[in-house]
Amino acid sequence: MEIKKPSLTHFDGAGQAHMVDVGGKDETHRIAVARGMIRMLPETLALIQSGSAKKGDVLGIARIAAIMGAKRTSDLIPLCHPLALTRVTVEFDTDVATSSVSCTAQVETFGKTGVEMEALTAVQVGLLTIYDMCKAVDRGMVMGEIQVLKKAGGKSGNWEATAV
Repeated sequence: MEIKKPSLTHFDGAGQAHMVDVGGKDETHRIAVARGMIRMLPETLALIQSGSAKKGDVLGIARIAAIMGAKRTSDLIPLCHPLALTRVTVEFDTDVATSSVSCTAQVETFGKTGVEMEALTAVQVGLLTIYDMCKAVDRGMVMGEIQVLKKAGGKSGNWEATAV
């Protein structure tokens, strides 16, 4: 029995980049959850928590930006399929001990391809918005630990990160 080696799906047999053909796939309910965080000075986190940042409600605006990012993923990532998203939720949690804000996005659709990229894009755009709104007081903020936590649906079924 021959074992098939995993291959990169965005390249054809000649090594040319292409959009993956999902035409033969079944439409299923697809869900992806991603998370990331941004670390900052304690004073910056206090501004965000108090809602008194000069530019307004940082997390409220970052939530809208994250949702917009999920919706525009195919405009940003060249080989992503444009998807009709059925749901996008974005949650922010602040942690005084680590002086950080975490962003978790859940994206859903009924379609032929997954929504991991949309969830990751939502997280990144949400964190970038926090940076943009707070950079006047803290240019040293650091974003990281961005990852897919889980996905559901499709031929490959469910998957969950082991080290969450």
